[in-house]
Amino acid sequence: MTSRGDRREPIFDDDHDRETFLDILASVAKRHHLLCHAYCLMDNHYHLLIETPGGNLSSGMRQLNGVYTQRYNRIHHTVGHLLQGRFKAIVVEKDSYLLGVSRYIVLNPVRAKVVSSPGEWKWSSFRATAGLERPREFLSIDWVLSQFHHNAREAQNLYREFVISGMEKESPWRELKGRIILGRDGFVDTIQALLGKKRIIKEIPRVERFAARPPLSEIVTEIQGKRVRNCAIYTAHTHHGYTLKEIGDYLGIHYSTVSKIVKNEGNGRKRK
Repeated sequence: MTSRGDRREPIFDDDHDRETFLDILASVAKRHHLLCHAYCLMDNHYHLLIETPGGNLSSGMRQLNGVYTQRYNRIHHTVGHLLQGRFKAIVVEKDSYLLGVSRYIVLNPVRAKVVSSPGEWKWSSFRATAGLERPREFLSIDWVLSQFHHNAREAQNLYREFVISGMEKESPWRELKGRIILGRDGFVDTIQALLGKKRIIKEIPRVERFAARPPLSEIVTEIQGKRVRNCAIYTAHTHHGYTLKEIGDYLGIHYSTVSKIVKNEGNGRKRK
């Protein structure tokens, strides 16, 4: 997951801010039982690779961002928003993609040309996972290292080689499905089914709530007759989150016409 500064402005002015953030993260991780496999703090955003055994990511991240914003404003004598909207979360299949994502995260400073190698950046989990410094209390390095070797020293050496070898690799986000899912087909199908059951939960951003929705062409294509078409329009809008304009543009009709169809279909179903 990641959060960016409001208007892409810095969220860390100095190392004291970064230490403050990591202290808060340690407290939040302990309270919400979060496992952090990797992290990286940049100037205007941060990346976290979080596992949530309790399925409580939203509450944990709200506390992290909220408390840090309050602390930042108090230290720097500022007011208002620090972070840009809600955090961005991507669901990652642990067995097949977690290692690649953890590597991508710690290589952020290298890709940004802030440093020439990940070990030069103090504010990521690379040094601790590679055995170059003691891990912070919230950082869970055991699973990552266990993927390389049963011997800790050998695992750390192989981990360093793995990260360095990824400098020229393409971003794992290129394989995203539905904008928020990273995994093999079976995993994607499972997560999409779960997302489908949460469409009415307002806490989940619209783009995430409807990540699993079918394209309009599958809902409307080859539908014959006005009655069936109107039913499909209603379904596209109310069940799959397509806007009136999106549906109107696809069908070549004005969005106000789509609005009337949706309203009439809704009223008809209430009378039944």
